[in-house]
Amino acid sequence: MENSFEALIATYIENKVGISEQFLSTELANNLKQNLIDLNAKSLLQDAGIGNSEKVTYDGAIRSDSIYWLDKKHNNAFENEFFIQIEAFIAYLNISCYAGITGYEFHYSLYETGDFYLKHLDQFKNNPSRKYSMISYLNADWKESDGGELLIHQLNNNQKISPTQGKTVFFKSDELVHEVLVTQNTRMSITGWLKSD
Repeated sequence: MENSFEALIATYIENKVGISEQFLSTELANNLKQNLIDLNAKSLLQDAGIGNSEKVTYDGAIRSDSIYWLDKKHNNAFENEFFIQIEAFIAYLNISCYAGITGYEFHYSLYETGDFYLKHLDQFKNNPSRKYSMISYLNADWKESDGGELLIHQLNNNQKISPTQGKTVFFKSDELVHEVLVTQNTRMSITGWLKSD
C-alpha cells in the first residue's frame, strides 16, 4: 500500500500531477464499480452541479456527469474499505509532507456516452478548504477510442490521462485547470478532495 502512496507523492513532486497505476486493488475497484452500477440502476445518482452547497448551479453545457456522494453512514463495506485506504494515505501524506489534511469528501462519478466536463479548477472561490484533488478510476479494458481522458492544463505541458481501472490521480485543487474530454463509453470513477478546514 505504501508503494502506491509513494508513487502518488513522488510523481506529484516531479510533475505537479501524482499518478499511481494500482492505488486500488482489482478486487476493490471491481466491487466499487458494481456498487456504482447498482446505485445507478436504482436511480440514486443525481445530476452533478457546479459550485458548493452555498452557491450551486446546474449547467449541462459545462458538466454532464451524474454523482453519488460516499458516506460512512451508508455502512457499505466497499465504501468503507475505500475510506480506510484514503485515511491511510492522508496519514502518510501528513507525516511525510506535513500537508495538514484534516478531512475529505468523495463521490462516485458516472459519465455516459457523450458526457464531458469543461475546463475548471476544483477549489471554490468562496471556500478554500479543498487542498488536493484525487480521482480513482473504475474502467477495465479502457481503449483510446473510448475517449474520456482527464486533460490537465500546464504551461507548455498539457497532460492527457486515460481513466483506466485502478489508477489514481492526485494534484492541488487550486493550481491546475483540468477537464474531462467527451467520453465514447460509460466512464466510472470516484472523485474527491482532501481538505483542511
